[in-house]
Formats: sequence, C-alpha cells, structure tokens
Amino acid sequence: MDKFKIVWADQAKLALKDIYNYYKEKSLQVAKNIKSDLLQSPKTIHFSKQYQLDEINPKYRRIVVRHYKVLYKQKGDTISVVDIVSTRQSPEVLESK
Repeated sequence: MDKFKIVWADQAKLALKDIYNYYKEKSLQVAKNIKSDLLQSPKTIHFSKQYQLDEINPKYRRIVVRHYKVLYKQKGDTISVVDIVSTRQSPEVLESK
C-alpha cells in the first residue's frame, strides 16, 4: 500500500468552504458531516489508479462522495485535490473545470 501526500488546491478549498457554508445554514451537524466525508475521501486512496477517470473531464480521477465529485491528479507520491464539484451540475459546467 502506497502512502500519498495530499495537497488541496485553492479551488478545492474554496469549494469545500462553499459547500460547508451552504449546509451550515440548514444544519450545522450535516455541514460538519459532509465536510468530514469530503476531507477523508482522498485518504482512502491506496494506489494512484484506484478511482475512475472522470467521464466529463478525463484529465482528473474522481472520488464520488454523497453527490459530489472530488477531482484529483496524482504525480509521484502526491495526490493533488484540484476541485470538488456537485454531480447535480450540468455537464457543460463540469467540462469547464
């Protein structure tokens, strides 16, 4: 089993913050749970090609958490989380990421 360093890009951090703030207005506990699930997801990567290539933007791999895609790239022993996008968005929006 490989051990990866996980780096969150600014865009991914911003998306996580936006998701948290959106759910916080509805329920603080739900917001915390979703944030925790999203933060933990890259830690489940045991080998670089474990998760599928994203069908809309194949330059990234994806981990689906609830109704979000955590998009990442791997280089050497580093996993770069580049963005978190809702699977509820239209494909045109997702293609622009």
